[in-house]
Amino acid sequence: MTMTEQAASAADPQSAPVPPGTDGRTAQRSPARRLLARPEVGVAVGAIAVFLFFFAVAPTFRQADSLATVLYQASTIGIMALPVALLMIGGEFDLSAGVGVVSSALTASMVSYQLTQNVWVGVVVALVFSLAVGAFNGYLLVRTGLPSFLVTLGTFLMLQGLNLAVTKMITGNVATDSISDMDGYNQAKAVFSSDITVAGVSVKITVLWWLVFAALATWVLLRTRYGNWVFAVGGDKESARAVGVPVTFTKITLFMAVGFGAWFVGMHQLFAFDTVQSGEGVGNELLYIAAAVIGGCLLTGGYGSAIGTVIGAFMFGMVTQGIVYADWNPDWFKLFLGVMLLGATLINLWIRRQATRK
Repeated sequence: MTMTEQAASAADPQSAPVPPGTDGRTAQRSPARRLLARPEVGVAVGAIAVFLFFFAVAPTFRQADSLATVLYQASTIGIMALPVALLMIGGEFDLSAGVGVVSSALTASMVSYQLTQNVWVGVVVALVFSLAVGAFNGYLLVRTGLPSFLVTLGTFLMLQGLNLAVTKMITGNVATDSISDMDGYNQAKAVFSSDITVAGVSVKITVLWWLVFAALATWVLLRTRYGNWVFAVGGDKESARAVGVPVTFTKITLFMAVGFGAWFVGMHQLFAFDTVQSGEGVGNELLYIAAAVIGGCLLTGGYGSAIGTVIGAFMFGMVTQGIVYADWNPDWFKLFLGVMLLGATLINLWIRRQATRK
């Protein structure tokens, strides 16, 4: 099958010349080989190992409320990692995602406080701002042909500077003022940062939103034409364009999805802590990318899954809290993070080779 025919198959599964009842990508493979070909298999094996390790060495880790804390830590990374993963499957990545979260929170807070408006006004303005940043990144990418690394590095630096400079100019400080006594605050907090009770255990609502977004991302990737476009442009955008895939639309909307994720996580941070520090967020973009890579996404694009990214973020939550529950020095977290990243990458590579071996 030629490159153009492969892209055509990705753009429209109905056009793939495969025998009835089979998938051209898994034809002539055993069920075990088909399972190994899934992007999330490697990270699932790693997640089980990490869970069993901390379950054995940290008694506190075994408690239900501790698991709720692990899930909360995972959700704050996982919500943002999902659109980052979709973008990576589409062949790009976004270095401005971390500071974009803080930019969105700062926008909502300052618009609400400085203009003495209902906080929902600030929330909506922040959403428009975050989507505009995503659209700007995508548009500049497709118009100039520059690598996403350079485009989003520039956006990262601009947002980082704006976050600090504008916040100090408007508030006279490096943090925003508290908005906890403003109209609409309690309603917004209920949406973005409340607690729900599950089987007698208090769980942050971000965990629920994380699972909802994961289900939506999985459906989009596996059950919609847009999902086929994402895989196609990530695999070979020129071949995808040749068979009618709207590459420009797909790229821009993927960056806007990252903007939406930044807005949502930013709103959670704002309504969880009332104020926002303008210098936060730097470095978090690497955590989002790492969660997607650990979850099976390739930096070269065209391969990955939302489920794998969820498991990758869950591993982050387990390691972050597991170190605390085991009474270890939290300074070791970055070491564990590096080991997880390299280990998961090597496991995924081995599994893919086993799945494709004849």
